[in-house]
Amino acid sequence: MATDDSQIGGLAGRYAAAGFELASEESTPDAVGADLSVLMALLEASPDLTRLVLSPAFSREEQAKGMKAVLTKANALPLVRKLVLLLTRKRRLYILADVIRAFEALLARHRGEVAASVTSARALDVAETEELERILKENLGRKPKLEVTVDPSLLGGLILRIGSRMIDSSLRTKLNGLRIAMRGN
Repeated sequence: MATDDSQIGGLAGRYAAAGFELASEESTPDAVGADLSVLMALLEASPDLTRLVLSPAFSREEQAKGMKAVLTKANALPLVRKLVLLLTRKRRLYILADVIRAFEALLARHRGEVAASVTSARALDVAETEELERILKENLGRKPKLEVTVDPSLLGGLILRIGSRMIDSSLRTKLNGLRIAMRGN
């Protein structure tokens, strides 16, 4: 989600950085990013695929066979295939989701975007989302890439996360603060 270094570090970050460097050399970082986003969506939608990726019970060969089938069906670029199959050969397929997130963070940084997560009590309409993007671009100086989620328990307001920063203007937090203040007196 975030483009800060914590998203890009570690083992997954090294694989993502290598993949990003190769994609940049081939002038395909956006296409590779799109393929990886499709792969992430498939992971999130399929418990069987997630089990194949995460479970050490599957052999290297079984994981490779399964991932080749998924990559073929998704019509993935050769670089994406090489990256995923390298993770499989090295028995590191379990970090695939982290590699994808790190690649997305590198791509966002490359594009001059900043990733932001917005949680609201209700679904934001198109006008509200555009207004929020405009305000964030004004204040951050970069185009925000919004990830919007809904949490009705907030009651009202928003929680905005940009990197390690968080702004919580939710009604739930304000009511909790008021409750604490009233107990203290």
